[in-house]
Amino acid sequence: MSRIFAIADTHLGRSVDKPMDIFGPAWERHDERLAEAWTATVSDDDWVLIPGDVSWAMNLDEVAADLEFLASLPGRTLLLKGNHDYWWSSRAKVEAVLPTGMFVLQNDAFDLGDGIGVVGTRGWQPPEAPRAGPHDAKIYAREVQRLALSTEAARDRFDRLIAMIHYPPYYVGIGKTEFVPLLEKAGVDVCLFGHLHGRDHRYAFQGEHGGVRYQFVAADYLEFRPALVRI
Repeated sequence: MSRIFAIADTHLGRSVDKPMDIFGPAWERHDERLAEAWTATVSDDDWVLIPGDVSWAMNLDEVAADLEFLASLPGRTLLLKGNHDYWWSSRAKVEAVLPTGMFVLQNDAFDLGDGIGVVGTRGWQPPEAPRAGPHDAKIYAREVQRLALSTEAARDRFDRLIAMIHYPPYYVGIGKTEFVPLLEKAGVDVCLFGHLHGRDHRYAFQGEHGGVRYQFVAADYLEFRPALVRI
């Protein structure tokens, strides 16, 4: 049986000038450290789920080197779009450039095998978040609907269910977002999320609520080692 790992926010930039160490020493040589830890942890038969912010690339030409880098590492990879994945255009165009063994989740449900499915969407910050602006409510509502479409696509298909959401669905201090009832209704076992970095790690709710186990997998929180997903 294949194992499942997860790591969000790889923030690769092999074709763009976007060094991550400007965000502090925790990000120094982060792509090299990611490759070392991934290779030491993941086997060829395993899955690695990446819940968003894969690359700083702005288009499909620029992202090619980052996708090839990930594809060179052991295992099969499932990608979700994050708020900084500007290169992610239409699904058809993205899938046309994916290396072998790499797949995307977008408004649907993905079959990992062994009775395990994956649902999810990018998510967004709730309108009541401290940094939310006037346009956030519309984007947030659209993302809630996209999660509903994804969970509906999984109905009666799987024995166990994983959700990937780039933004936290449950914040320490703010509480539950509208994504939480959808996860519970769908019978999601584990929800993987990232997006928060540095001091903001403290806002990530982790643990079980309503039958769903929330697992924070931002790369810098994991020290760039993919985390095992127990399901």
